[in-house]
Parts: sequence; C-alpha cells; structure tokens
Amino acid sequence: MNRTWSPFWAQALTPTAPISKGIDVDDRHARSQNRVTSSTKRNETFLGEPIDHIRSTTISFRNMNEYGGLLVNYLEVRKLIFLDQLGWHVSETDGMEFDQYDTPFCRWIVVHQFGEVIGGVRMVPTTAKCGPFSYMLRDAQKGLLDDIPTDILFFEAPVEHSVWEATRFFIANAVPAQQRQRVQSLLFRSMCQTAMDNGAAHVLGIVPALWARWARRLGVNATPIGAKFSIDGTASQCVLFKVDDFIS
Repeated sequence: MNRTWSPFWAQALTPTAPISKGIDVDDRHARSQNRVTSSTKRNETFLGEPIDHIRSTTISFRNMNEYGGLLVNYLEVRKLIFLDQLGWHVSETDGMEFDQYDTPFCRWIVVHQFGEVIGGVRMVPTTAKCGPFSYMLRDAQKGLLDDIPTDILFFEAPVEHSVWEATRFFIANAVPAQQRQRVQSLLFRSMCQTAMDNGAAHVLGIVPALWARWARRLGVNATPIGAKFSIDGTASQCVLFKVDDFIS
C-alpha cells in the first residue's frame, strides 16, 4: 500500500493492456480547465447508428438547468437500484440517493430513452476535495469510510489531474436483454469521452469481481489494482483503465 501511484507500475500487471503512451497530460489539462462539456450530441449514435432513441448526456452543476429534471430522475433511479434493490447503506431523501461525492466537481453521465433513465455513472477527479473528503477510493484508504476496507488499493491513491474516479455505474433492470450490451457500451464510451474532455488519461473505480466477463464483451482492457473484497455482500475489486483505448 505504500507504493506511489504510477501508471507504468500498473502496466506491469497486465502486459497486454498498456496503461500510458505518449500522453501530454499537462497540455490536455490546460486546454480542458474550466471547460464544461456535454456528450449528448456526440453520443446520439453508437458506431454511426441510432440506438432506438437512446441518448447519453453528461451533466454538471454548470449545465444541469439545460436538461430539466434529468439529474433528479437519475438520482431517483440510483435510489431504486442501490438502496431498494441492492440494499446498500447509502443516503437518500425525497426519493433520491446521494452522498458526499455528489458535488460541483462531478460529472454525471446519464443514459436515457424518451426521458427514462436506463443507465448512469458518476465521475469525480482525483484532485477533488470537499471538507474532509476527496474521492471514494482515497477516503476509504484513509479510513474515512466504514463500509470499504483501507487496503483497497495496491498503492497510494493518486491525486492527479490525469486520473478520474468512476462510481455508481449501473444499467437499469428495465433494459431488455438484447439491448444491455449496447447500452453498456454507450455508457462506457460516454464515460471515457467525458474523462478525456476533462483532461483525464486514466479512470479507476470499483467494479463487480466478475468484471472480466463484461469487460471482454465490451472490448475493455482493465488492470486489477486491488484485492477482491465485499461491499454489502457484493464481491468487488478496484480496476484501472486507459480511456483512449476505448475511444480510438
């Protein structure tokens, strides 16, 4: 756990999945600073074809007024999934699930169809800081979160403009089986594009311990960066991936 963050150390875990190559992080961060982005238009098609009127929208505090009640709907679906269905110990009020990481630092990627939220993920830069909290994995490592072990990562949690954290990744149960992989791909692509738009080269986060199955289906190369553990009975693991592997 005393190891220092290094994308090249992470690369050594999976030689077939390179983590960093030729990225000018400082230049990308300078161009993206103070920029608020939305991936709605970019993601109205997937691989050049419409997906049954499914759209992906990236919401921030700066642009949330442009999307009516979409953010509220997203938080309501999070409550339905993570509290009602999975039984996680999370905060809720007025039918919405939220926690200390839903701040102006966030970008919420919401996949929706005719206004109905069918998928989503929350992204936070690892440089975020709000009171005693920063981002989930770092705070867990510091012992600030009771439900997540402190040895969650093999190395010290990074604080880098080039690294963002993804949490609360979900696909709604209402999505038909024949559409789930396409919705997962759209959500994952939107997440990676949003990370790149905001200067990130890598994304880390907690995924189900069976992540390798859906990662292969999506063509995602991810490196395990922590031991397997359990959250409210769900076997999980931390992984790291290079975002432009999926965008190129």
